[in-house]
Amino acid sequence: MANPMIAIPARMASVRLPGKPLADINGKPMIVHVLERATAADIGPVVVACADAKVADIVIQSGGHAIMTDPDHPSGSDRIWEAVNRFDADARHDIVVNVQGDLPTLDPRIIHATLQPLEDAACDIATPVARICDETERDNPNVVKAAVRFRDKERVAQVLYFSRATVPGGKGPHYHHIGLYAYRRAVLGRFVSRVPGGLEQRERLEQLRALEAGMRIDAVLVDTVPFGVDTPADLACAAKFLASEKC
Repeated sequence: MANPMIAIPARMASVRLPGKPLADINGKPMIVHVLERATAADIGPVVVACADAKVADIVIQSGGHAIMTDPDHPSGSDRIWEAVNRFDADARHDIVVNVQGDLPTLDPRIIHATLQPLEDAACDIATPVARICDETERDNPNVVKAAVRFRDKERVAQVLYFSRATVPGGKGPHYHHIGLYAYRRAVLGRFVSRVPGGLEQRERLEQLRALEAGMRIDAVLVDTVPFGVDTPADLACAAKFLASEKC
């Protein structure tokens, strides 16, 4: 039986929004909003992989688990791998869910849904996608698209490619990739041990490293896209959303 845990990478050195994890949203640091939503999913323990003691202090004061990690890690995946191994040295948890620390509006049900594809033993990594309804998103390079192959009429699909470009070409639906991943623990270890490949560097998408390595990524279709915070404008929008106002 699967025994998942959640890891949230958090670092202060954001270019567009310095100190992002501690950015105030309606009187509460963003990392605490994310921690509370991850905890509400109730799938297993939640740890925050911190690169700064200030973040760790806030997490601990909020009743969460904080693990200090090497500040020089090249990616959030490397950061959570260190935190997971320090928190769970006996490897009791065989699935690691990577929840990004800048998703304060994340619906906990999406975390639950992301585990579904891993019911198939052939799936290495699971991730959510949502159908693009806003036409402007199709050609927006900041919206990552997933080219997927659905099995019959199920809500689970195999991911064939990720891109900032509009893929696939031609008429038909397009899918917005949501940057949340559920890894089999051993797969996460293999993933972080590999150097970035050419496609990853070209598209600036870390998940392409897994596809280049032959790892199978399956996507589950969800109905909503959580609002990510990257800029001060995003922060204001998230505050309105969480105050039950339209953005």
